Amino acid sequence: MKRILLPLIFGILISSCSSTKTRKDTTRYFNENNVEISQLKFNQIRSTPEFLAIAGDSAHHKKLVVREKRGKITDRAFLESLLEKETNQEIDSNQPLVIIYYPGKDRCNSSSSATKESKRIWFKKLEEGVRQIAPTKPIYIYKDRKGLEIYHGVLTWHKDPEGTVESLFFPDHYACSSFVVISKSGEYISHFGEFVKESLWKATAQLIGN
Repeated sequence: MKRILLPLIFGILISSCSSTKTRKDTTRYFNENNVEISQLKFNQIRSTPEFLAIAGDSAHHKKLVVREKRGKITDRAFLESLLEKETNQEIDSNQPLVIIYYPGKDRCNSSSSATKESKRIWFKKLEEGVRQIAPTKPIYIYKDRKGLEIYHGVLTWHKDPEGTVESLFFPDHYACSSFVVISKSGEYISHFGEFVKESLWKATAQLIGN
């Protein structure tokens, strides 16, 4: 019996290892220009703070994106009108428009050990820093509210009106949350994925007067 079982178990282990290796080998890696690169090169670039890894065009694709993007929208007034209707608050068209965007629950924003109180302190400091730069306050926008329960009593999140914020600035799912700052003329700086307060303050300061 042992003579039969041992080769059988060994065969199953070999098959399992081979299957695992095959599954791993099917993953393809792409840089920010959608050019395929090696896994080693992918991991080297990903380790720098300027880049973020996201899912590619299929379940077996991984792609790098630059964390910061600059551009200009042609109709800030239209975006303002949608946000004013959704949030029921007036937006000063002469001041930078600051939006923090929550894409929905993911491993990054659901694995944090931060408490409700620590989040309250973090966002209070964030808003105080923004006010020192410009008389404006961040607007908190979500695509999918699942996972936002921890913010109850801390922040008020608003549904992305007609998916406009997503279509203009966040075409992919970027882990945790992202931000975009838009000047009065429509120039913007967006940051994809988890960020520190200083990054948002810097972007706001750079767009003052633009």
